[in-house]
Amino acid sequence: LQQPVTGCLLSAAFFGALGSSFIYGYNLSVVNAPALYIKAFYNRTWVQRYGEPLAVETATLLWSVTVSIFAIGGLLGALSVSVIIKVLGRKGTLLLNNSFALLAALLLTLGERAQSFEMLIIGRLIIGVDSGIALSVLPMYLGEITPRHIRGSIGQFNGILICFGVFTGQVLGLPELLGQEARWSYLFSFLALPAMLQLCVLPFLPESPRYLLIERKDEAGAKRAFQRFLGKKDVSRELEEVRAEAQVQDNMHTASVLQLLRNPAVRWQLITIVISMACYQLCGLNAIWYYTSGILREAGFAENLLPYITLSTGAVETLAAIISGLVIERIGRKPLLIFGFSSMAVFYSLLTVFLKFQDSQSWMHYLSYACILAVIASFCSGPGGVPFVLTGELFEQSYRPAAFTVAGTVNWLSNFTVGLVFPILQEKLQSFAFLLFVVVCVFGSVFLYAVLPETKNKTFMDISQSFAKINQIPVPSPGQETELVLSGERSTDGKVHDVAKMESSF
Repeated sequence: LQQPVTGCLLSAAFFGALGSSFIYGYNLSVVNAPALYIKAFYNRTWVQRYGEPLAVETATLLWSVTVSIFAIGGLLGALSVSVIIKVLGRKGTLLLNNSFALLAALLLTLGERAQSFEMLIIGRLIIGVDSGIALSVLPMYLGEITPRHIRGSIGQFNGILICFGVFTGQVLGLPELLGQEARWSYLFSFLALPAMLQLCVLPFLPESPRYLLIERKDEAGAKRAFQRFLGKKDVSRELEEVRAEAQVQDNMHTASVLQLLRNPAVRWQLITIVISMACYQLCGLNAIWYYTSGILREAGFAENLLPYITLSTGAVETLAAIISGLVIERIGRKPLLIFGFSSMAVFYSLLTVFLKFQDSQSWMHYLSYACILAVIASFCSGPGGVPFVLTGELFEQSYRPAAFTVAGTVNWLSNFTVGLVFPILQEKLQSFAFLLFVVVCVFGSVFLYAVLPETKNKTFMDISQSFAKINQIPVPSPGQETELVLSGERSTDGKVHDVAKMESSF
């Protein structure tokens, strides 16, 4: 049953993530290095327009808006996904999304030359829209085109490319490269490259076969897509599985967010995704990404070393994400999530202690730095990518777009909250601010241990059935009815065919 991974599938995963997840990760780190130069540009522009320096309060407000509006754009993008995807499908939505990346790259690159800080702010908003759409559509696309025995590994392309994007932003932001006053605007022009590469490759790759068959009723197109993704001509088993699910859903349109929220049959799937996504952002790693330099500065590291120390954090998170992608199909989603959140809680606690006593012992600076690296590695080993994989796995076809809309909304609201609130908490609580993240990580670990079933190597219908008991559904859900069709096709004489013959790689 376990077919070899095809070049078509790997190309879809890599180039899909390159033009989506990579851009999101890049924008998490790219504003760190040129922050002082951007603020100076704001001040120069203000003086040229109004003949007086920018007030401190106004400067702080403009910079806060520049940073946080990225999350507002992400929220708008996530909310628009369910509408766009109905019209354009998974692949079409990813292709359209590149237009936002190219427009944002143009605005962000030319803002300084045009003496317009408004162009930078609007560009950050638009690239946020791009990221909001990408983080919802890409995991959905990868989950639907991938055989179940490698669905986790292929899904981790999303997390790996996010981390690689962060690392690339840190590298290009070094003083020897583009982290200079005369070159900082070119950091944003780099956004156009991954978008162009995706535009060149993705049109030649198939659409999601599940989408084609269930929503477009295009059986011939679905057959061709399965053949290319799986690398074999006989895809009758895969088609039969999806066809049977389509028969059950013939009278069901794609569910809206309101229908998803009201349906008791998917209540705990939804709660699980909401808590996973909230913990993904509120566990504090974005605070470290946004404020790594400030944290290390307070830990006592020399100013000229900060860009290179920050660079090491990006390398560690990329390596941890790659390792997670290699082991996820052996270890499973649930153990990786619980281990990641639990480890983060431990290292956050140690970081609090080391930051508290760093003035008395200089060697504690290095322990603080080691804890930051350990937190990052723990996050990227599981919580950094698995929640996106789970969102695609816990819901059947008709509920998946609405589920990603809800997950994206929670993700971006939580992202915005951390970026807005953490500086205030750090000022008020000092090193004790990280204890709040300890609480979030412990809660996430306990909840996932108690509620989340293991989804490794299970069909979408198997996963739906595993939630039936906790959802207290006394009758078979649509997923269970589909499973009955698949596991017991009856012939004209009423006998049940061999179940093994109906097994597919999906």
